[in-house]
Amino acid sequence: MNKSVITIAFAALLLIACTGMAGAHFTMVFPSDSEATVWDVTPEDYIATLGETKTVYMMWGHPYEHILFNMASVPEVSVMKPDGTVLKLDATEITVDGMNEEGELGTFKAYKTSFTVDQSGDSVVFVKYEDEDENLIDYTKAVIHCGEEMWMGWDASVGQQTEIIPYMRPYGMEEGFVFAGKALYDGKVLAGAPVEVEIYHTLDLGKEIVGTAEEMFPYDPPMVFTRLTTSNENGEFVYTLDEPGIWFVGGTMEPETGRNVRGVFIVPVLEEFPPAEASSVSSAASSAELQKAVDEAKAAAEEAKQSAAGTSSTPGFGVILAAAGILGALFLAIRRK
Repeated sequence: MNKSVITIAFAALLLIACTGMAGAHFTMVFPSDSEATVWDVTPEDYIATLGETKTVYMMWGHPYEHILFNMASVPEVSVMKPDGTVLKLDATEITVDGMNEEGELGTFKAYKTSFTVDQSGDSVVFVKYEDEDENLIDYTKAVIHCGEEMWMGWDASVGQQTEIIPYMRPYGMEEGFVFAGKALYDGKVLAGAPVEVEIYHTLDLGKEIVGTAEEMFPYDPPMVFTRLTTSNENGEFVYTLDEPGIWFVGGTMEPETGRNVRGVFIVPVLEEFPPAEASSVSSAASSAELQKAVDEAKAAAEEAKQSAAGTSSTPGFGVILAAAGILGALFLAIRRK
């Protein structure tokens, strides 16, 4: 199906609202082999092999613009294993390179932790981070998947004060897929809550795309940085993740007094599958096969017609044979797409 058609169809499901706020702060939870490669995070980094030691890095900033801030407190980190066992992890302070709000390069306080993936299935890394300046308590979840068809644990509740429960398995998601879930506060439905949706960019891409947004939408560039929807009366929400990359989806409890409490779920999104080039090749091959089959059917029909000319064969048999051949060719071509 044409990708634009899919996008239009999904658009009817969206509850989109505009926002005047700047790009949102998020706790970025990125698995990586080293601090040097942490910013090159891909969906494959959220996949593990059995027995692998996974190192997870935690940074604080604006994913879309690739703007960083020093983490103001030590994050609390744990992992829930596929069997439900919860292991508390130690966070070690580190520094990472990045850019501040003024566009200046520097180093920023961040944290990392490690754990061994000793069970097949889905391990949920969950982080609590408090930032007084932002008046926010941030609860973030990221799923580390291990094992072929071991699809269990990704929708587990880990008991965060504000928590996103995904309805869609967060791996194997392609660009253009719809992501839906439920926001909870103290285990109860969080209705009418703002749900922020933002994708991560590398530093160079962040600079480029922000510059483009400022040129195209001078009246309100951040409206395309942080997308916004609202949870319904059941705490549910839905949004189309239309680009490959690492997405942040966060629902916030906004009390009358005290700090806001947000639950965030990280969704790694793959490029379209099969790739567009492969689809084009497949379509071309199918067209060639169809034409060949049609030509063969026509030849068979002509041969049958000539043969019937000197016999008492049923009139129109050649036409029927040709039609059958063409229908068969169409069936085979459709099956191969």
